[in-house]
Amino acid sequence: MTQNSYSSGISDIPLIGMTIGDMLDSVVDKYPENEALVSVEQDIRWTYAEFKTRVEMLGRSLMAIGVKKGDRVGIWAMNYAEWTLVQFATAKIGALMVNINPAYRTFELDYALKQAEIHTLILQGRFKSSDYVGMFYEACPEAIESRPGKLSSETYPFLRNVVFMGGDIL
Repeated sequence: MTQNSYSSGISDIPLIGMTIGDMLDSVVDKYPENEALVSVEQDIRWTYAEFKTRVEMLGRSLMAIGVKKGDRVGIWAMNYAEWTLVQFATAKIGALMVNINPAYRTFELDYALKQAEIHTLILQGRFKSSDYVGMFYEACPEAIESRPGKLSSETYPFLRNVVFMGGDIL
């Protein structure tokens, strides 16, 4: 007798046996022109088809900088559209997204990078009094001189890439 690897609790309705990526593909097939993501602050309105295109582009970009299945991709950012793209793109390529609390200070970032063994960090620039780039450089000053995709740090031996939301890669 085959057993499921999950339990659906007290419900008689089983869990859906699809990955997040497969579910996105299924929804896009059914509702390509429906709105999938709206960010009023960023003036963004993406349909499911547009959202999937952006997710797949980000997934390919992450793979191009060396992110593989099982790698941890940290995101240190507020609730922007890019955050959702990272969530779906990492799921599509089999990487693990690690959400780093945007309220964290430098010492908490240091702990998260070490504890989660983050391979690639995606971060925003500033929000109110938080300078995320400055705090990252404070925690990892060797990144200032590193070449894109060639980050090497004794403090963070797993960290290979830092992507600043907006396009710059370290």
